[in-house]
Amino acid sequence: MSDTTEVGGAGTDEARILGRGYRPYEGTRAGPVGAVSSVAWHSFRLALGMGRPARHKILPVVTATLSFLPAVVFAGLILLVSDLVTGDIGLLIEYHEYYGFSGFAVVLFCGLVVPDVLVADRRTGMLGLYLSTPLKRWSYLVAKAQAVMNALVIVTIAPLLVLLLAYTFSGEGPDGFDGWVITAGRIGLAGLAYATVFTSVGMAVASLTDRRAIASVGVIGLIIGSSVVTGMLVEVAEMSANFYVLNLLSMPFAMVAVIFGEPNGPPELSALLVVLANVAWAVAGGILIWWRYRRLAAKL
Repeated sequence: MSDTTEVGGAGTDEARILGRGYRPYEGTRAGPVGAVSSVAWHSFRLALGMGRPARHKILPVVTATLSFLPAVVFAGLILLVSDLVTGDIGLLIEYHEYYGFSGFAVVLFCGLVVPDVLVADRRTGMLGLYLSTPLKRWSYLVAKAQAVMNALVIVTIAPLLVLLLAYTFSGEGPDGFDGWVITAGRIGLAGLAYATVFTSVGMAVASLTDRRAIASVGVIGLIIGSSVVTGMLVEVAEMSANFYVLNLLSMPFAMVAVIFGEPNGPPELSALLVVLANVAWAVAGGILIWWRYRRLAAKL
């Protein structure tokens, strides 16, 4: 409530005394669940540059476009010149093979998006503000992980759905409704698995520094560097092929192949070992994130 008392008269400056009373909050109280959803939505918008100046939209848009480009090209070829695609030339690709075309764009997207979601809160003091609300450290991290996952599935699931629709309309899609549902389910599961590994690893690296550029370089460098190192260990030094489990570039790709029931990446590794390697990467990243944020001082 507020009331106003006016003091003054003719020929004098008018004075007003404003008295403001307490106004209780009358809106919906969503509690901790609402706080997690709110932070996740805000972080998702932040990652994609929504509501921010144009310069913050460039990198997410470019990397997302790169991930969709192969799907759009293949879809166009299938729908416009299907005889060339499905005939002797055989340009038709399997769903699990698509990550061979878009994998690097996904890595770039992860390296550029994840640091924005975590680093900014620590640099600006927003972390302390968030933790003064019903959010706890673990629920804050859940909200951030949800935001990153939502952003990553745009580049891990959506392009394959475009490909699935193109195959369906051209008559090259799965047989029957059951087959279509199973294939769509595998696409969703594969995309979530792919995104989970990169979410965990990306957030773990981003938790170690307060500089966005260093975090981006660290995420991309770790993923690509692990591929180079494991390749040298196995192919040059002729060490055990089991070292491929340390390859962050090929392990998620191999798990996608396992989900689709196809031969996985490194043929020397069993499907079980591929799955366990990806689970280990995701769990290790989560442990590092939790360890880092438990020790982190939240400053307002």
